[in-house]
Amino acid sequence: MIFQDEKQVVRAYYAALEAANVEDLSTVTTQFYAAESLWRGFHPFDEITSPEEIATQFWAPLKTSLTSLQRRMDIFMAGENKLGAGVWVCSMGHLMGLFDAPWLGIRPTGKLAMLRYAAFHRVEGGKIHETAMYFDIPHLMMQAGQNPFGPQTGQHMVQPGPRTQDGLLFNAQPAAEGEATWAAIDSMINDLGTWQLGLPLEDELRRTWQEDMLWWGPEGIGATYTIERYAKQHSGPFRAAFAERSKTQHICRMAEGHYGGFFGWPNFTALQTGGFMGLPAGKEKGEFRVIDIYRREGDKLAENWIFIDLLHFLKTQGVDVLGRMESLGSGHAK
Repeated sequence: MIFQDEKQVVRAYYAALEAANVEDLSTVTTQFYAAESLWRGFHPFDEITSPEEIATQFWAPLKTSLTSLQRRMDIFMAGENKLGAGVWVCSMGHLMGLFDAPWLGIRPTGKLAMLRYAAFHRVEGGKIHETAMYFDIPHLMMQAGQNPFGPQTGQHMVQPGPRTQDGLLFNAQPAAEGEATWAAIDSMINDLGTWQLGLPLEDELRRTWQEDMLWWGPEGIGATYTIERYAKQHSGPFRAAFAERSKTQHICRMAEGHYGGFFGWPNFTALQTGGFMGLPAGKEKGEFRVIDIYRREGDKLAENWIFIDLLHFLKTQGVDVLGRMESLGSGHAK
């Protein structure tokens, strides 16, 4: 199946968003979204159910804060949902602008800033009916010198796109390549999704990952490189910090060419038993809203970009990061 019509809808939407003045953003979202649509975004935005509110609640405040906003895409692809719910178009990269006004209590710098994002759009009949728009707010906070977390196990950085520089799939791709990519992702999900394969962690990872894998994690965890360091700097500590992990639940799974990904709302829940991001053990299960984007090399996965709603997770554990930022901002203003 070719997904060029759906891709064109999303590309036109992105171009219109970038060109629009703040006061015209509702016209753009109303043009491209179905009247009954669902937009999911990270905390504190959560679910929005009207095209006008997508503009007024998310895009207008963001474009007011990050002026001269520019989308810098690293990955763009489309595919049929493997879970059986239509054609989805996915993009990933950064929303770049000049941080000129406060956003969510984060104090502006007047300097260049880049908001990591990944988005899935379900397109039907020339309209967007459903969106998962995930973005790394703590990563923006770090760029502004307002670190909300303690030391992280990986490395903070503004993250690049694919090593191969071939992630913008504007043209149709061979169907066999997408199927091979999905097979690699599906094998990884089956191996690692329940943490119960019974192999040593590094051996488990080698079944589906290249030895020089790159794991581009969210702020608060950070990025890591090679199976050995990924096991030590994220996967091992993460597994050790959680129990009672639920089964993986996704809304969309798709692949095209050498790229693929998925998202859930949430993907899974787990009980924090102590140590994750320096937290003591939690009393309530936390929700993990996640987008994962992958690049396949050969028959294994080589790169993975991860978006986790850590602000939402932390709030379930009694830590309101944005509330604290708002409070600090008010005190600073006085």
